[in-house]
Amino acid sequence: MDETYDVIVLGTGLKECILSGLLSVDGLKVLHMDRNDYYGGESTSLNLVQYMMANGSLVRILIHTNVTKYLNFKAVDGSFVYKKKKIYKVPATDAEALKSPLMGLFEKRRARKFFIYVQDYDENDPKSHEKLDLNTVTVRKLISKYGLEDDTVDFIGHALALHNDDSYLDQPALSFVKRMKLYAESLARFRGGSPYIYPLYGLGELPQAFARLSAVYGGTYMLNKPECKVEFDGDGKVVGVTSEGETAKCHKVVCDPSYLPDKVKKVGKVARAVCIMSHPIPDTNDSHSVQVILPQKQLGRKSDMYLFCCSYAHNVAPKGKYIAFVSAEAETDNPEQELKPGVDLLGTVDEIFYDTYDRYVPTNDHGVDNCFISASYDSTTHFETTVIDVMEMYTKITGKNLDLSVDLSAASAAEEEA
Repeated sequence: MDETYDVIVLGTGLKECILSGLLSVDGLKVLHMDRNDYYGGESTSLNLVQYMMANGSLVRILIHTNVTKYLNFKAVDGSFVYKKKKIYKVPATDAEALKSPLMGLFEKRRARKFFIYVQDYDENDPKSHEKLDLNTVTVRKLISKYGLEDDTVDFIGHALALHNDDSYLDQPALSFVKRMKLYAESLARFRGGSPYIYPLYGLGELPQAFARLSAVYGGTYMLNKPECKVEFDGDGKVVGVTSEGETAKCHKVVCDPSYLPDKVKKVGKVARAVCIMSHPIPDTNDSHSVQVILPQKQLGRKSDMYLFCCSYAHNVAPKGKYIAFVSAEAETDNPEQELKPGVDLLGTVDEIFYDTYDRYVPTNDHGVDNCFISASYDSTTHFETTVIDVMEMYTKITGKNLDLSVDLSAASAAEEEA
């Protein structure tokens, strides 16, 4: 192979496929290789395990790149939160707050006032700020102004703003308020029971859709390439990738942690249960697809647990069957015991499988070696953290920010057809 590529991408996980698509659209010459003979890399083991926010970053990338034409989405039926061993629908607006059994009468009124503040908040309109600078005021301070109880803060912070532990309470409140607004806007988009959407035929469709995009823009794909070895020059800069005795030259490499194990470190472990059932999750209004967030404090844990279910309605299981996932950052070496609070909510289970996988983050200096390594997927069941990593990597690789100010209605046609 005599030609030199701008970028060689190793692994066809979702992050790598999104980047491959974005870089190809930018006009870079991309070669994409995978040691497996199928698409998906690490995210096939995640297959079915994440939803996306209807107005969130991933949907914006899908529209920005026109990948929506390769996919059909369907809204997810329900969004729930766990409190004191029971599950409740997540209220997301001031009207829903007044009806929610999660709160007593006086707390409902306080929560309603807070929801109205968030709904009316406009970063560019000082009148809506109520004399609070959310770049400096912490979440804890903002919430104390409204006198909300701990259990209310729990579901707002974890099930609406989608923080996976309580460290957000001492950070500036702007991001928290924006996350709440994203949830409410995504919910309003479908006038349905949740702010989430999910591709028909499952998440395995996503990497393939971005792979198609890359190919349309001249990207080259090679699957089933064993022993992809990254080659460096004397200064430690990447010069190419060798597989089966042939070396493809390149200026930069993008890959998942498994391709450069000496340039990453282990930072944690995710525990997961995969369950096959013949009924929907109890107490979810017979929803065919649902996300339940179990906040850390309710379980005496350091981070949240996620429960997620989908079914034949999304074409991911045979008729009459449901697939549920329970996932969490592992805090012990016993996934069965650790995931029990989530599994206990499922009712009768036909089959259950447990697994754990290690989480890695890069330790290299990409300025020195021109290697751009993605972080492993975390335990969250929504895509916002995945896309933040992709956007940061895109900026490091290209030196520019990804502009995601798109017309969100462009995705609705595909969603409504579903």
